[in-house]
Amino acid sequence: MITGLSHVSIAVPSLEAAAKRLKDVYGLKVGAAKVNEQQGVRLAYVELANARIELMEPARPDSPISKFLAKNPAGGIHHFCLEVDDLPATTAGIAAQGARVLGEGKEQRNVHGEHIAFVHPKDFLGALVELEEHQQP
Repeated sequence: MITGLSHVSIAVPSLEAAAKRLKDVYGLKVGAAKVNEQQGVRLAYVELANARIELMEPARPDSPISKFLAKNPAGGIHHFCLEVDDLPATTAGIAAQGARVLGEGKEQRNVHGEHIAFVHPKDFLGALVELEEHQQP
């Protein structure tokens, strides 16, 4: 079941330049950069009261973010992420309704070690959606 909004992810050519812009113009503080080797991205977060802004830059040339930036050199919104309480049950449920879950069933994890999956943009109003499993306390 979908339980909330986790983050909005913005692809950027440079984490440092993006962090500086967000600080200088909006007063937002970007946290330390981390690398997700599996996804081929370097990322950092702005922590907000009710969600996060995730900044992503490519960590290698074959990263999906490299491909996104080739088409959108200035960057832009890449996806948004919804929290779910049970990823296998949620993906099975939406797949049963005709939504395509990307990744051919391979296990994927985010930089925090949480299980994730992506839903094809054509199956969510034209937007790429990440599903991220959060265990409720």
